[in-house]
Amino acid sequence: MKSLLTNGKRDRAYHLLILMVVVCTFVAAPLLSSAHSSSASNITVSNNSGREIHFIYLSPVDQDNWGPDQLNNASLNNGQSVTLTNVSCSAADIKVIAEDKDGCFLSGVVSCGGNAQWTITDQTTADCGSE
Repeated sequence: MKSLLTNGKRDRAYHLLILMVVVCTFVAAPLLSSAHSSSASNITVSNNSGREIHFIYLSPVDQDNWGPDQLNNASLNNGQSVTLTNVSCSAADIKVIAEDKDGCFLSGVVSCGGNAQWTITDQTTADCGSE
């Protein structure tokens, strides 16, 4: 009879432990996923090229789903820089796309979560359509 009580207590302790693990998992999952899924970054784009940049866009690295123009009708001339603040990233990296006055596109990938830098030079490969 004594061993039945011991087994009953053991079963209750085991079930309580399982319940605690399940509860902790449900509480921690949203916290962990929100910490990973969205981080804010500052991205400084420097123009060290002979190009006049008219637009800067952001996109997930594996997509061509560009957001709105980040320059807001300004231009970025040779020797100038602009810092995009509080850029929301849903992954480890983000693609930065620049368009020059001739409609050529240049892009680079920067790391999210902190301060990132992308420098456009004359050696940065440009996609000018049907060249």
